[in-house]
Amino acid sequence: MTGPHIDQEPAEHRRFARYLQALEAVAEADEAELVAAVLRDQDATMADSAVGRHLDSRAAHLLTSQAFTAWAQTMAEIIAERDFLTRRLREWSLLRSIVLGEPWATEDLTTATDWFQRTAATTQIVTAPDALRLLAEHGRTRRVRNAASRRLRQLEQPS
Repeated sequence: MTGPHIDQEPAEHRRFARYLQALEAVAEADEAELVAAVLRDQDATMADSAVGRHLDSRAAHLLTSQAFTAWAQTMAEIIAERDFLTRRLREWSLLRSIVLGEPWATEDLTTATDWFQRTAATTQIVTAPDALRLLAEHGRTRRVRNAASRRLRQLEQPS
């Protein structure tokens, strides 16, 4: 189907695509400024979504790097007024703590979002038996509990 209106994307879709492209290509030195600029967009939901994707990508890339802490602090200042983004960044920091064997609180894991619990239960980088056991027993969804149980069995199998 074609026609005069079918081929036209709404302006926010074009901006979203441009933001994703710019965030993917941004130099480290310019990242904070660009994230702040995106968050000033008139469509807060679209801006949060673009920045959320960027946070997920960068956090996953930096997860075990020493640079993660400074990056997370910078991002936390920029996104402080955005509840979803703040929670997502906090959960990436929790995942980092689990992966690196740093202290974490049981309550943080059991009250985390479905996204976090699913990510922690399924990602191969999480090898902490105590975290996986907690998710296997107290994960919010059956999917999380089953995935955590599978990961525990994989870890317990002799190599």
